[in-house]
Amino acid sequence: MAVHASRFRYPPLTQRQGWADVARVLVVDDDRSLLRALRLGLQSEGHEVTTAETGEQGLSQTALLAPDVVVLDIGLPDIDGLTVCRRIRQWSDVPIIILSATGDENRKIAALDGGANDYVTKPFSMGELEARIRVVVRTRVVEPAEGESEIRCGDLEIDLIHHDVKYKGADIALTAKEFEVLSFLARHAGRTCTHQMILSAVWGVGYTREAQYIHAYVHRLRQKLDDEEGLVLCTVPGIGYFLERPENA
Repeated sequence: MAVHASRFRYPPLTQRQGWADVARVLVVDDDRSLLRALRLGLQSEGHEVTTAETGEQGLSQTALLAPDVVVLDIGLPDIDGLTVCRRIRQWSDVPIIILSATGDENRKIAALDGGANDYVTKPFSMGELEARIRVVVRTRVVEPAEGESEIRCGDLEIDLIHHDVKYKGADIALTAKEFEVLSFLARHAGRTCTHQMILSAVWGVGYTREAQYIHAYVHRLRQKLDDEEGLVLCTVPGIGYFLERPENA
C-alpha cells in the first residue's frame, strides 16, 4: 500500500497550542555522537527532534513528518547535503539550516543560492544553533496575501507567488536569494534599505554584519538587469541600497 506524506503531517507551528519558540526539528548528519548531542540539547529546550544519518533518510523524513525546520549537514555519505537541499526545495519551503566544517564564503553562497535559509560552521554552540532555529521558524515565508501577489515598479514586474521577474518585458532568471533581495528592495522602493535591514530580512539576524553578501548579490542583480551604472538599483555609500521609484509611480 502506498504511503502518502500528507497522512503524517502535523499542524503548522503557529497552529499548535502553547508553542512559541519550540519546533519539530529534523537533524540530518552521519556523525552519531553529534546527532545524540543535538537531540539531547534541543529536546532540553522543548523541541521535538527526529534524526537521520543519510541524505535519502533525510528526504524521506522531511516528506513524512513535515518538520518545522531541517538542520542539514553538507558531508553526508550518500548524497551531498547541497543536493538534498535543492531536492527539498522542489516541493517544500521548510526552513533549512546547513551545517558544515568549512566556513568558505563560496560554499556558503552556494548553499544559500541552493535554497538554504542559514549556514552554521562547525564547531558551534548549542545556544547559537537554538537561536538560529528560533529565527528561521519565526521568519518562515508565508504566501502573500490576496492583492499582494505582484509588485510593479517602473519596468520591473515581480510575481511573488511564482517567483517570476520581468524587466522591460523580458524574463529575468534569478536564484532564490537574488529574488528575495530584489523583492525586499521592491517592497520598499524609493526608500533606503540599510545593509542590516536587507541581511536581517533575507538571511536572518545572525548575518547583520555580513555586508559582503549584499554587495555580491547587488552586483549580480545589476548584471542581470543590465544596470551596471546603478541607475535602477542605487547605492547609498556606506549605508545600503534602494530601488529607484519612477516619478509617476
